[in-house]
Parts: sequence; structure tokens; C-alpha cells
Amino acid sequence: MFDLVDDEILPLTKEHVFFTWSAQAKVNPIALKRAKGVYFWDTNDKRFLDFNSMTMCVNIGHGDERVIKAMQEQAAELPYAAPGMTTKVRALASQAVADITPHRALTKVLFTLGGADANENAIKLARGYTGRHKILTRYRSYHGATAGAMAATGDPRRVVWEPNLMTGVVHFLDPYRYRSIFHRTNPDIPEKEFAQDYLNHLEEIIQYEGPETIAAVLMESVTGTNGIIIPPEGYMQGVRALCDKYGIVMIADEVMSGFGRTGKWFAVEHWDVVPDMITMAKGLTSAYAPLGAVAMKPEIAAAFNETVFESGLTYTSHPISLAAALANINVLREDKLIEHAAGIGPVLKRLLTDLGEAHPSVGEVRNIGLFGIIELVKDRKTKEPMAPWNGSSPEMIALKKYCLDNGLFLYTHWHTILIIPPLIITEAQLKEGFEILDKALEITDKAAKG
Repeated sequence: MFDLVDDEILPLTKEHVFFTWSAQAKVNPIALKRAKGVYFWDTNDKRFLDFNSMTMCVNIGHGDERVIKAMQEQAAELPYAAPGMTTKVRALASQAVADITPHRALTKVLFTLGGADANENAIKLARGYTGRHKILTRYRSYHGATAGAMAATGDPRRVVWEPNLMTGVVHFLDPYRYRSIFHRTNPDIPEKEFAQDYLNHLEEIIQYEGPETIAAVLMESVTGTNGIIIPPEGYMQGVRALCDKYGIVMIADEVMSGFGRTGKWFAVEHWDVVPDMITMAKGLTSAYAPLGAVAMKPEIAAAFNETVFESGLTYTSHPISLAAALANINVLREDKLIEHAAGIGPVLKRLLTDLGEAHPSVGEVRNIGLFGIIELVKDRKTKEPMAPWNGSSPEMIALKKYCLDNGLFLYTHWHTILIIPPLIITEAQLKEGFEILDKALEITDKAAKG
């Protein structure tokens, strides 16, 4: 039944598989054979260094036997339980997630299938808890591809599906220093003032929209694919203060930035802020099985003690996924991978900085832990991007092809290169990837002014 030679995988796939985020006639996937550690191999046994943790999710690296064994044992014991039932693994996994939330303050956990429906359910919870409707999110956010999560998304992926999305979303600007619309004539403004300007902007929108209509502010603690935008000091604390002032629920989307990616369990901890809810997925199981979650403060859960929460998922708290999550959290702890990400973050910063100094097409580099980005520009003075907004360019296409041809798998988005490797990566492996990047950037340098 499952016999298929390697050469048949790609043609059979193209015949029957419908791919997401793709024009179907242009799909040319890598036919994957195996993966281990920070590497994976295609069906021709070509090895790739995974600089994107597949889809920014394989935090503990590929092929960890401890997680695989936990899933196998759970499958043998009890592969499924109905949503209204409970199991040992459901009790233990919910406790494990609650225990790693900031100050252990988010003590109730709703398990979902992934990040999009975690955000969808967080929105429902916020609306039910507050009795308000509007959700504020940022323009450079991505929150998922379902109707509600896509409405909350700020980037152009939302626009193609409008107006047939969830209503009640209002967007605001990210504190994006390199391309700040507020500070083009004053780029050297002190960080505290910079943060306050964006907090003032958010508060003005809250006042215009009417605080009594706003259920939640939903935002990625560190913006993911749309720029790895790291909040300036004081910004997250200020958002927390505004939410408290106006009775608004603060939701931190940690789908991409959680589980050690930034050198903390959750990125929001860098600013010692406790949100009312945290949404998570990806690194929750390191993608060994599909799972998302909403962790919430007890008072939010208590709002539904007598009122029915009108939402549900057939596969909520799926035992095999929960077994993967438990084992994954244990691996992160046992191998001190969060500490490793924090410790190797400065190494990544140095490599990024050196690359920037060597190549005129590099406009700016940023990272927090193992969450990094390279912004490519045609002109450092004007900051003209190497590819247009919501588009690509021959240079970016050629750069990515060079990397793949030379065994480096990474994600490019418009004019940027994301550096998001598994947390187990070593300094030597980082340097291995950067040697390829160094050569690849010669392609974009040809299109850049010195």
C-alpha cells in the first residue's frame, strides 16, 4: 500500500496535491526523505542545512527520539479521546504549559490544532469576557489563514480575501525603527521617546475607536515573517498599561516567538510583561505533531463558569499531540535549549553584523536570540528595498536559488532573509550557513549602490 520509489514521489504529488500559498502550476517542492538535527535530505540524498526550522517550528531539531518514543507510546496506549473527556496526558500537558507562562500567571489552557485557531479562540474568549467586539492588531502582523485570524492579520495576505472575513478588526502601526513613518527626519530619536510616540499612536486609535468597544489588543510579541521587529524598551510595558487603563484584554501571539526562539520561554518575558492571554503553536511540539494552545488568566476562564463557551474542536487535546508537547517541553528543559538560544544569540548578532559590513546590499540586520533577519536594499541612503512591497525581484529569486543549490534552506520574504534555525544549532553550523549567505549576497550587491 505504501510502496513508492523515490522518483515517483514528485510526479505523484504534482498530480494530486493542492498546495497552500502557491500558484499550482509553479509548484516545485523539495521531495523530502529524512531529517536529523539541523539537516534534512532530499530523495537524491542532497543535504540541506535548515536555517528556517522548516516552517519556523522545529525548535528542538529534527528526529529527536525522545519525542518520537513518547508519541509512539501514547498511540499504543490511547490514540484519541473525545473533547469532553480527559486523560493523563491532557492533565499533565495543561499543567506543563501553565507552569512555563510568565510568573505562572496564565493557569488555564485551551488546546487547539495550530496557531490560527489558537488566535481565533483567543479572540472569542476576549469578546465573551469583555462583552466588546473590536480587536486591535498591527499592520505588519500575521496571525493565521482562517477567516478570523486572517482578518486580524495586517499584511497583504489579508487583502485578497476581503471583504469576506471577520468584522471588527482595526489595525495600527508597528514600532519599526528602520522604516518609521514618524521619524524619517529624526532617525536618531532616543529609544524611550521612540517607544512613546508609538504608544501615543495606539492610544489615539483607542480613543477614536472608543475604548468601550475594544475587546483586545492582539499582537506578536516580536513580529515574525513581516520583519522580526523587536519592540523598543518601554513599548510592551506601555501596551500593558494602556490595556489596563481601558479594560482591554492583552493577547500575546507567541506562535513563532515562543518556546525558546528568543532565548526565553516566551518573547514577552524580555520586557517582564504578563499578558492576559498567550497564543502558541509551532514550538509547542516542535512540529512533531499539530497542536496549538491559548493560555489565559484564571479570571478570563472564570467568565465562562456559568456561561457556555460556544466553540469547539474535534481534535482539541489530541493525546498524541499532547504527548509530543510534553516530551518537547522536557527536551527544551533537559538540553537547556532556551539557555543555548540566549547564549548563541550574540554569536548570530556578530555574524549578521559582519555580513552587513561586508555587503552594500544589506540595509539592516536584527536578531533576538535565534530569531534574526537581514534587510536587503538597493540603496542604503534611501533604504529602497531589494524587492517591492508584497513582491519579489530577480535578485531575491536568484539569491534564494543560490542558497538552495548550495544546500542552505531558508525563507525569504519580499526583500528580507529570515534566519530562524533550530535551537540546537552550533556556532560552527551557523558559520557554515553564513559562508553560503556571504557568497549569495554577491548577487544582490550587484544591484546595490555602495
